[in-house]
Amino acid sequence: MRQAKVYYKDIFAGILTETDEGDYKFQYDSEYAEKYPEQFLTFSMPVTKNVYSEKRLFSFFEGLIPEGWLLDIASKNWKINKYDRMGLLLACCKSCIGAVSVEPIIPENE
Repeated sequence: MRQAKVYYKDIFAGILTETDEGDYKFQYDSEYAEKYPEQFLTFSMPVTKNVYSEKRLFSFFEGLIPEGWLLDIASKNWKINKYDRMGLLLACCKSCIGAVSVEPIIPENE
């Protein structure tokens, strides 16, 4: 299982999880949902206390991953398969262009 903290304008917004089965879940932080109910990451994921679930990485997060020659450079430099979308998101999207950033959560036993 891999997880990431998702920030909106440097404010902790929620947790993105890739399960061991390969499914994806996103849940807004409860404090964020209370303080910023209208400050959603994307129109397709309005702020709610419910968990969003998908079989594939959410298209919004897919859109943060580099494409083309930049994807090739990132994949080669970090030795990440370009089909490992969560791996690329975790490696490349801490300082994205735009309001959203993604920071890997490193398990304590690593």
